[in-house]
Amino acid sequence: MSESVQPELPESLRRAHLIGIGGAGMSGIARILLARGAFVSGSDAKESRALLSLRAQGAELFVGQSAANISSLSEPPSAVVVSTAIKETNPELAAARAAGIPVLHRAQALAGLMEGHRVACIAGTHGKTSTTSMLTVALQYCRLDPSFAIGGDLNESGANAHHGEGGVFVAEADESDGSFLTYVPSVAVVTNVEPDHLDHHGTAEAYTKVFRDFVDRIEPGGLLIVCADDEGAHALGDEAAKRGVRVQRYGRSVSGADDAEITSYEPLPDGGIVRISLRGEPLDVKVAVPGEHMALNAVAALLAGIELGAPVSGLAEGLAAFGGVRRRFEFKGRAGDVRVYDDYAHHPTEVAAQLRAVRTAAGTGRVLVVFQPHLYSRTKTFSAEFASALSLADEVVVLDVYGAREEPEPGVTGALIADRVTAAVHYEPAFDVAAPLVAGLAKPGDLVVTMGAGDVTQLGPEILAELDKR
Repeated sequence: MSESVQPELPESLRRAHLIGIGGAGMSGIARILLARGAFVSGSDAKESRALLSLRAQGAELFVGQSAANISSLSEPPSAVVVSTAIKETNPELAAARAAGIPVLHRAQALAGLMEGHRVACIAGTHGKTSTTSMLTVALQYCRLDPSFAIGGDLNESGANAHHGEGGVFVAEADESDGSFLTYVPSVAVVTNVEPDHLDHHGTAEAYTKVFRDFVDRIEPGGLLIVCADDEGAHALGDEAAKRGVRVQRYGRSVSGADDAEITSYEPLPDGGIVRISLRGEPLDVKVAVPGEHMALNAVAALLAGIELGAPVSGLAEGLAAFGGVRRRFEFKGRAGDVRVYDDYAHHPTEVAAQLRAVRTAAGTGRVLVVFQPHLYSRTKTFSAEFASALSLADEVVVLDVYGAREEPEPGVTGALIADRVTAAVHYEPAFDVAAPLVAGLAKPGDLVVTMGAGDVTQLGPEILAELDKR
């Protein structure tokens, strides 16, 4: 079990200014810094719930980004923290460099906060937010009070980060820009490895290599936990074992004496029960969120928790009580006997896994999905795969691409996907038309899920309002 720890705050983070502080990752770092006594300032393009919360905790915040935000502070920051999304032309970043203020990537700041803790990092192409969240809640049920930083808000607390009194730090490790190579985990989980973020990594081979480099960051004597049912993660585990890394596997396709074999999964309307054999002993784990992919995540969290010294009974209790993460099949409401959910799935494998889980939750009703492609590069590369995954629904509405950090690419629209969907499909490039369109398509007993990593999340309440009108 972990002992209480109060590590020294790194000197570089005692007066930290965070550019884009309202983002999921940055607001989490700010929350931990404030809890550990740092002076925190920062800016974001617009007001948000995150800014309101941080301001209430004592942060000095600016809406809008300007060099004056740096110069107006009573003392220069000890560091300016940025994410990969912040460009060199950002006026605050330029002002910091001109003034000689150290600039840290978000991952470097988080690594500084991890110092003095036993670190568990959850990585993978899919499932890392849910798995990190499950592990965090399970450890909380064991009264370990872990520090944590997650790419989503826990439904239990509404928080995406916390400075705990225990000696464990649980973090979601983001491979999208390779920044997770900053961390030095004692326990590392890799849920799966499947090509993504090729706009940054360039090739599937380079993407796979960054996971191998991540494994090399595990501290001596540490543990790598991989999903044996995923080809990429399985291969990663095999390579690591040959290099002397301690590896534990989970899934239906395991062989080692210390592995966790999934022997059965029973879907339930409100989740499922996964039966595993762990070191020859049977164990049933209730998972309160639907889908066998979530059961896999729960087993990964269980193994990580055991490695961190938590009791199996407490971990199982926490996993059974886990209420999910915002934007991960999050229930938005019911109107006219139509249920509306919202989900963050934005890769074909994620979309397919979630729609299979949604099918169970829908019962005898139809499944309607409103999908917003995320990134032009991802849409172009995986249009056929997205179409195949979406065809698992009964009816599909495809919106136009949410470009995020990318500039539009000629000929790359949501139609690339919609034209290949084999279910009933509608391509609707006008965002403001989507809610009344979906409300008109929905029938009593149907389940509607808005899906994607962009602003499609805004449509849930609008669809419910349209259904109420109907």
